[in-house]
Amino acid sequence: MTRKWLLGGALWLLLCGGAGVGQAPPVPTDVAERLARLEEGQHSLDKRLDDFRADVNRRFDELRDFIIWGFGVTFAGMFTLIGFVLWDRRTALAPAVRRADELHEREQRLEAALRDYAAHTPGLAESLRKAGLL
Repeated sequence: MTRKWLLGGALWLLLCGGAGVGQAPPVPTDVAERLARLEEGQHSLDKRLDDFRADVNRRFDELRDFIIWGFGVTFAGMFTLIGFVLWDRRTALAPAVRRADELHEREQRLEAALRDYAAHTPGLAESLRKAGLL
């Protein structure tokens, strides 16, 4: 059995490996042309990829600028609205505060007049004492 294997291996070496040992196979010209076209295509693909990357970066820059402007306009609008609300509140409350001050002054004058009159009228003085005004 080993003898069959040895004979088979020797025959195999003669048929497959012995012919053309040490020689490079000739390169057909169409293969060289194909290789040149592949290299040109690779360079073209690299250029297109670089252009695509530049375009994506430009678009991201434009998007970032748009977002920054959007936030700026939004915050400016919010601060303007807050300022308007504060100004409106102050101007709306000013007449009410003025009226409250006028009523407080009138109340003080009425109390002063009642005290003055109570000094001459004992019944009124007693009533004001019971109310806690004197």
